[in-house]
Amino acid sequence: MVPTLWIVLGPLGQSITAANLLGGVASTALPAPYADAMASFAVLYGVPVWGFTLLWAALAAAVTIRTARRHLPFSLTWWSFTFPVGTVVTGTSGLALHTGATLFRVSAVALYAALVVAWAVVAARTARGSIRGTLFAPAPRPLPAGV
Repeated sequence: MVPTLWIVLGPLGQSITAANLLGGVASTALPAPYADAMASFAVLYGVPVWGFTLLWAALAAAVTIRTARRHLPFSLTWWSFTFPVGTVVTGTSGLALHTGATLFRVSAVALYAALVVAWAVVAARTARGSIRGTLFAPAPRPLPAGV
């Protein structure tokens, strides 16, 4: 269940991405004052949501690390580490584009590097579990109550 904590990042990162994409192309559909307002909204919306996203990521990372120290068995839910982080990467990249801030540029690169590592680890473990035949085996049945 722990990897699913990361799923929350998906809508957060994707909403930042969408706001920045819409703000970036608003001038093709709206006159100047409204297009400028949309571009401003992308940043005014994106920055606080990005902050909350980082807070959630820190909490999810802390729980994941704590659980990993106690043994976090591999399962297909580990793919929850990849897509949501990917949306945070695209959202951060959009903020970097619209603000030009070094903070967002560096963060986008660091998050992308973390995404590549997470994807490689999960892909390798999925391939290994598939080859061994352990990944798709049914879960052991729980013991009856009172045993």
